[in-house]
Amino acid sequence: MSDPLILGVDTSGAYCSAVLLSGGTVLSDVYETMTKGQAEALFPLLDDLVTRGGATWRDLSAIGVGTGPGNFTGIRIAVSGMRGLGLALQVPVVGVTLLEALAHDTSGPVLASIAAPRGQAYVQGHRMAAQIAPALVNIDDLSPDLVEPGLVSIGSAGAEIAAHLGIPHEPAAYAPGSAIARIAALRWQDAAPPPAVPFYLKSADAAPARDAPPVILDDHC
Repeated sequence: MSDPLILGVDTSGAYCSAVLLSGGTVLSDVYETMTKGQAEALFPLLDDLVTRGGATWRDLSAIGVGTGPGNFTGIRIAVSGMRGLGLALQVPVVGVTLLEALAHDTSGPVLASIAAPRGQAYVQGHRMAAQIAPALVNIDDLSPDLVEPGLVSIGSAGAEIAAHLGIPHEPAAYAPGSAIARIAALRWQDAAPPPAVPFYLKSADAAPARDAPPVILDDHC
């Protein structure tokens, strides 16, 4: 294959999304909704994806992986799996946030969002007059002052945010895995591409219990 072969993968939501991309052409893709079992399903799905694309693992030039924000466990599954795969294949692994992937190949001002529990959303502004860095916010707290001509809302919390702000809601241009592959294709040859590390924006809801302190035995026992 003359064009670089890029694998894009995301499991940060209740799904597995992946695309095999050569140049601007999608050779194969998969999107499966699943609320559990991503760890067991991911590599069989990817193996089938690569085979259907007429390639082998060794043909990959780079891997793009969704780093979140989203489900903690889902993010870890994809990030750790793709980092291990990249190490085995000796190819770069590019981290892509979902808030950037949502806005890929859009024009004009965009407010990208990912739904979170309890009326919240992860948001990021793209090409907006007001600078909105990635953040976890209460949707009801988003100010109408953010609205500007041409602003559209995109993402899984997009409809709710659009209704709150009185702006249009539009679908993303690509499925997560496809957007991630396209962004990785632009960056994998950079001197320092974005690292494949989880992008959480909040603390885990449940932290592991602290290990009990060691028991010191008395020599006289």
